[in-house]
Amino acid sequence: MSRALPKHNKRRVVIIGGAAALALTGAVVVNSALAGEPSKSGTTNAQTLASPGTISCPDVASQLPAIPATAQAEVDRNLALLQTQIAEANKRLVDTVGQGGANFVQNAILGPLKDKRVSTIDRIAISIGRKGTKPQGLDALAPCALNGAANTGGTAAPATGNTGNTGNNANTGNNNAGNTGNTGNTGNAGAVGTITCPDVASQLPAVPATAKAEVDRNLALLQTQINEANTRLQNTVGQGGANFVQNAILGPLKDKRVSTIDRIAISIGRKGTKPQGLDALAACTLNK
Repeated sequence: MSRALPKHNKRRVVIIGGAAALALTGAVVVNSALAGEPSKSGTTNAQTLASPGTISCPDVASQLPAIPATAQAEVDRNLALLQTQIAEANKRLVDTVGQGGANFVQNAILGPLKDKRVSTIDRIAISIGRKGTKPQGLDALAPCALNGAANTGGTAAPATGNTGNTGNNANTGNNNAGNTGNTGNTGNAGAVGTITCPDVASQLPAVPATAKAEVDRNLALLQTQINEANTRLQNTVGQGGANFVQNAILGPLKDKRVSTIDRIAISIGRKGTKPQGLDALAACTLNK
């Protein structure tokens, strides 16, 4: 048999029930708020998935002819170097996400990578040519492309292909090289500075007559490269971080000069004594 509760106990039950309802309502509100709040870990994952893409390059090893046994070690070393260069470029791609302008990847990563590959591929061809037939046209394998860039970056892989064309627009810079190169002097006024490089012509031995035209052409190319670098120095003021000039201008310039100086030495060596140690003249400096 149930007993009727006293009136004061009924009031206590009502109060307790109201408190429980209030606590329950509060729990619902809190849970609702938490349900509507984005998870920090979810945001992190979303950012991680926004990949800058990867750099891929044509395979060189598969395009080589038979390699003389005496050249095998040197060729293998340079093939490994090509892989290292790609890995370094991919690392830089990740480390510099969001830096620079629209053409940063082309100018600061893909362009310098191409220059390094040209030099390395040339060394492979020269190694094979010492004891066999030097392969031709391998430089066409030097350019690389950016694949799979996330849309969040604003550029997908096809855009990089177009950016490659933008890289070709550097030839437009060549058209103005004579005058624009002198703009480097204007850089002195703006405290940007100018790039100077060791003189190669004065360090050469006697040049055989049959090599004269090719040597002169490459000496002129060295000057063009300096002019282009000075122009780029002017056009990229304020871009990138503390090492931008070294990584995006001086480094690529050195790689281009190494390749050009190698061609000069090879030209002389065909009919005379090949000069040694000219690569020491490749590095340039920024003077303010």
